[in-house]
Amino acid sequence: MEVQRLTGFIGAEISGLNLGDIKSQDINQIKKSWLDHKVLIFRNQEITRDQHIAFGCYFGELEIHPFAPSPEGYPEIVEIKSNDKVQYAASNWHSDVTWRQEPSLGSILRGRVIPDVGGDTSFANAAAAYDRLPEDIKNEVDGLFAIHDFTQTFGRRMSVEEQAEQHKKYPPARHPVIRTHPETGERSIYTNQPFVSHIEGISPERSQEILRILRQAMLNPSIQCRVQWEVDTIVMWDNRVVQHQASNDFYPQTRHVERVTIIGDKPF
Repeated sequence: MEVQRLTGFIGAEISGLNLGDIKSQDINQIKKSWLDHKVLIFRNQEITRDQHIAFGCYFGELEIHPFAPSPEGYPEIVEIKSNDKVQYAASNWHSDVTWRQEPSLGSILRGRVIPDVGGDTSFANAAAAYDRLPEDIKNEVDGLFAIHDFTQTFGRRMSVEEQAEQHKKYPPARHPVIRTHPETGERSIYTNQPFVSHIEGISPERSQEILRILRQAMLNPSIQCRVQWEVDTIVMWDNRVVQHQASNDFYPQTRHVERVTIIGDKPF
C-alpha cells in the first residue's frame, strides 16, 4: 500500500490495493491513513456492488437512506444519477445526513458513469477552516447549537402532510456548531447550507450571519482538495471533519455515482 498526499491539509491517493480482496492488515492501514488525511482516493477498483458494501462494513454499520434512491436489491447503496433532466449533483458544501440524530461517520463513493469533462468533487478540511476563524468568532460559536432538518433539502419534494409524517421518524437534530472528532480530538465546523435551518439562542439575523461566515470559511482553496473522477474511482471521506460539494458543470452529460454511508454517533 502506497500513500501519496494530494495537498498539505487534506487528501491522499492510495495505490497497491484491490478493495475487492482486502486483508485485515490493509484495513488497519487504511483506517490510520483515513484519520491522517481525511479523504482517500483509490483508482481502478473494478468491484461489484456486493464488494462495495462489504468494504464499507469494515468501518462500521451501513445506513439505509430513507429519501434517496437505491439500486434494486441494494438498499445500503445510494444511487446518484444526474444529467440535464435530473440535476441531482450535490453542489452545495455539506457533510452527509447531518439531519440524523447520529449522523454519518463517513461515506464511500464509487464512479460508475463519468462525464468526459466536469463533475469533480471538492473536499474541505473543516478543522483547518475552524482553526483559521478569527478568535472573536471562535469565542462566539463555541458552545452554540444548530438545528439540522431534512426538510431543508429532501422536504422540497414532499407535501406538508408527508413532511409531518417523516418528521415523526426523523425529527430535527440539534448538533454543536463546532463538533469534536471522537478519535483525533480535532474541532471543526459542523454547519452547512443544505440541512441547517438556524442556530439556537441567537437572533435570526445573527444566526444567518454566522452561518454565512462559516460557509465562507470552507471556501479557502488552501484547505481543499479536488478529485477528478474516472470510472471505478472510489473516494472515502470522514464526514465528522470534512465537507464536500460536486461540480454541476457537466450537463447534458450523465454522472452516475454510488455511495455507501457508515453510521456514526452523536456529535459533541
